[in-house]
Amino acid sequence: MVAIMLPDDSVKEFERPVTGAEIAAAIGPGLAKAALAIRVDGDLWDLGRPIERDAAISIMTARDDDALELLRHDAAHVFAQAVQELYPGTQITFGPAIEDGFYYDFYREEAFTPDDFEAMEERMHEIVGRDLEITREVWDRDQAIEFFRAAGESFKAEHIETIPDGEEITIYRQGEWTDLCTGPHLPSTGKLGKAFKLMKLSGAYWRGDAANAQLQRIYGTCWRDQKELKAYLHRLEEAEKRDHRRLGREMGLFHFQDEAAGSVFWHEKGWTMYRAMVRYMRRRLEKAGYVEVNTPQLVDRALWERSGHWEKFREHMFTAEDEGDKVLALKPMNCPCHVQIYRQGIKSYRDLPIRMAEFGSCHRNEPSGALHGLMRVRAFTQDDAHIFCTEDQIETETKAFCALLLSIYKDFGFEDVMIRFSDRPEVRAGDDATWDRAEKALLNAAEATGVDYELDPGEGAFYGPKLDFVLRDTIGREWQCGTFQADFVLPERLGATYVGEDGEKHIPVMLHRAILGSFERFTGVLIEHYAGRMPLWLAPVQAMIATIVSDADDYAMEVAEACAAAGLRVETDLRNEKINLKVREHSVAKTPVMLVVGKREAEEGTVAVRRLGGKDQEILALDDAIHTLVDEAAVPGGE
Repeated sequence: MVAIMLPDDSVKEFERPVTGAEIAAAIGPGLAKAALAIRVDGDLWDLGRPIERDAAISIMTARDDDALELLRHDAAHVFAQAVQELYPGTQITFGPAIEDGFYYDFYREEAFTPDDFEAMEERMHEIVGRDLEITREVWDRDQAIEFFRAAGESFKAEHIETIPDGEEITIYRQGEWTDLCTGPHLPSTGKLGKAFKLMKLSGAYWRGDAANAQLQRIYGTCWRDQKELKAYLHRLEEAEKRDHRRLGREMGLFHFQDEAAGSVFWHEKGWTMYRAMVRYMRRRLEKAGYVEVNTPQLVDRALWERSGHWEKFREHMFTAEDEGDKVLALKPMNCPCHVQIYRQGIKSYRDLPIRMAEFGSCHRNEPSGALHGLMRVRAFTQDDAHIFCTEDQIETETKAFCALLLSIYKDFGFEDVMIRFSDRPEVRAGDDATWDRAEKALLNAAEATGVDYELDPGEGAFYGPKLDFVLRDTIGREWQCGTFQADFVLPERLGATYVGEDGEKHIPVMLHRAILGSFERFTGVLIEHYAGRMPLWLAPVQAMIATIVSDADDYAMEVAEACAAAGLRVETDLRNEKINLKVREHSVAKTPVMLVVGKREAEEGTVAVRRLGGKDQEILALDDAIHTLVDEAAVPGGE
């Protein structure tokens, strides 16, 4: 007798081992049709796998959040079968599910091209239409090695030889096609549906080692239905339109070049926007009780060794030697240096909390292949601060920080913010007792703030648990920018203390926090969020004064002087070109407002106001236009 507990705590008993498909059928025909897999005591199993013991189960359907990973895994298998049917002799290696889709690595002498994708997709549709049964088999190791070698699949055979003794060798059959896989899988190819598309081709190496054979990797995307697939492709199309690298060129904000890979060449307009962000952040931090400091960029490795960063972060540091052969490192973060400022002079419990902020210039030796415009750079300025406080002050400081961060995000146009709590990682500094205290303190503080959060186990910083703040942009993409980390380790390692009410020395808690993350990356996120159409307070050029005829040049300069005197950032376009050409060019540059002037406007003291993206224009008296724009360009919260 096998007792099966269902999600509603009811129990069904079966006289013999029972499969997930049989359980679903026993519950109802609708569930039997919708079922994709089964969870057995929390582990995901194939529907056809017999359950031989008492267990708690739940049936997975396409509505479940984690169903997409299963569908994408099966899409990879259907794809591999399609490729081998179309191109006999092609060897398969690995094909996992990934975010938004899947990929599969192939070995073939002849190169694939994107022109092959259409035929591959058609064959995938055929395989789905065949509704081939997918079955799981456990094989003997030698049997599996011999099978794949005989089939010409040397990579699969080599991989099986590396599987530890005692671990099951599981093979999945998809009709007559077979693959080595741990599973689980759908009951048949027909359950996959046809909401998939092949996306791009790249190179890879067997086992990720450049000394091994080169493989061809083909990526695809897979969704529950055509509606989801269409929405995803639309997001990609929108993302392409919003690419900050292209918009940065068109708007004249910045550029990159090989001679300084991973570092930004800020142009005048880009630096104007950057400085507007810095001014805003500086004002908000001053009002929130932060003091601003600045620390050296080159620091002796001895400090990084004491802090623990040398061991954990050495490969990402740029280093140099001085005349005495000391090894110096360009700082990749500011925290150890802030402790050095804190340690100057005796601190009392009455001095705490100390909120120490720095717009710190940092460098990290990111792999060249990982560099991506403003989103992944080697030289950046952190929006960084550290709060030194007592353990009893953690809750108050967490509340204040969350309120500050959410208010700042709202000012920048982000109101959809998700929070993740991450606890201790596998590799970490500090003992378990210290981590227990840190995790409890931060969790209690997070709950006291009243904000919703989700758990992200094992993803904490090496010195403490953290809250990560993930904002969602206009087209639904998620960007992790802000962070708040409770550190009971680093202050002790670097000798930070304060004199408590009892007259004894105590170690402060160090709260690491960032809101924007880095100005570079956050600027990239902003550009893509707004598709370059920045809010007026952030726009590098807030208004362009453009003439229709040269007779209006003198008046255009008067308009520009009046706007600048009112605090607006303006430029003039006095070229002897048609006004339609000027409008097009400044629209591409994403100039938010154009003030168009001709003979009539010069005579009447007016301007024609044209808004970016609008087809109409509004005739206003110059003073009224300036007053309107000054109101619209006001920095959130006031300067």
